[in-house]
Amino acid sequence: MLTAIIDYESGNLHSAEKAFQRMAGEVGGGEVVVTGDADVVARADRIVLPGDGAFPACMRELKGHSGLYDAMVEAVEVQGRPFLGICVGMQLMATMGREYEDTPGLGWIGGEVVRIAPTDPALKVPHMGWNDLVVDSPHPVLDGIETGAHAYFVHSYHVRVTEPGERIAHVDYGSDVTAVIGRDTMVGMQFHPEKSQDNGLRMIANFLRWAP
Repeated sequence: MLTAIIDYESGNLHSAEKAFQRMAGEVGGGEVVVTGDADVVARADRIVLPGDGAFPACMRELKGHSGLYDAMVEAVEVQGRPFLGICVGMQLMATMGREYEDTPGLGWIGGEVVRIAPTDPALKVPHMGWNDLVVDSPHPVLDGIETGAHAYFVHSYHVRVTEPGERIAHVDYGSDVTAVIGRDTMVGMQFHPEKSQDNGLRMIANFLRWAP
């Protein structure tokens, strides 16, 4: 069993690598590698796409690494390999990003990535820190995670989904902010599970055991 964390030069992956390797060891999840090699991604059993920064820049970087984008799409869309997007990696799953310029996403989850707009002016953007998840629908990756569980966020944009059933969890930050999305073999988390202590480690373990 091989889990590939895609490295396309969009953020420091050290903490994610350590968290996934730790939980793989605990649950018998096999090998975890950080890689920018399209061949490794093509043969991986599970794929993780992190991402920090702006949506357009992340998409350009992902497509700019030789064969990486195509290998990921083939593995997820055609082969049905379990996929986890984290932070901007989750946002890239959407149809369209509206950050700075309109940028097409992967189109795996219908919807657009828009700026958070809290109704309370005291709530600042970016949304940074701990917030309580509200679980909208059950999902194997959220096994053992209930409404009220804390997760750690750092972001200014979120996915506004077209189909309500593809929003698995949200948080309240002056308005509903999408926290988890998914369908089929794909799931995305707006927060950083690798920085969300026990709750995040549980979700990582759940992903590594997930057999959709």
